[in-house]
Amino acid sequence: MSDLDGRPRCGWATSAPEYVAYHDDEWGCPLHGDNALFERLSLEAFQSGLSWLTILRKRPAFRAAFAGFDVPTVAAFDDGDVGRLLTDPGIVRNRAKIEATISNARCIVDAVPERLDTLLWSYAPVRHRRPRSLADVAATSPESIAMARELRKRGLKFVGPTTAYALMQATGMVDDHIATCWRASAR
Repeated sequence: MSDLDGRPRCGWATSAPEYVAYHDDEWGCPLHGDNALFERLSLEAFQSGLSWLTILRKRPAFRAAFAGFDVPTVAAFDDGDVGRLLTDPGIVRNRAKIEATISNARCIVDAVPERLDTLLWSYAPVRHRRPRSLADVAATSPESIAMARELRKRGLKFVGPTTAYALMQATGMVDDHIATCWRASAR
């Protein structure tokens, strides 16, 4: 599928301008840095059960509400911050997901001494076959299952294998641009 500029894209990326921009500029591009990866991990958790488009549209508000996803700052959030976040109409106001994000930041500070970036990227597969079509895109992989298991072992929440795989796709640990996508040919 393509949008008005005629470039072929992954089918999911053409229904809204936010999707086109995210697909073209971010999705599948290698991303590093503890705060950047914490943001993506958190947003993937908030997306659970919702449309990714909802999360993209709320992303600036999420960044403001969660102090730019600075891990030590979020780890220091307290009950007052939870209350503030529960009243913020710019974000998804789900108590369990808000508390999990704060708890995950604390776990990262306490239980990920090697850096979150190093830990997450250690699960990037050495080889990954590009999907020929959207039907060939997996929801999980052995690596995402192992990543989720390790993150849960370290106390993180809302990090199942599907969320871990979505994180891997979003941050370029796997490249799931379909074979006919312009981004696939640009690599």
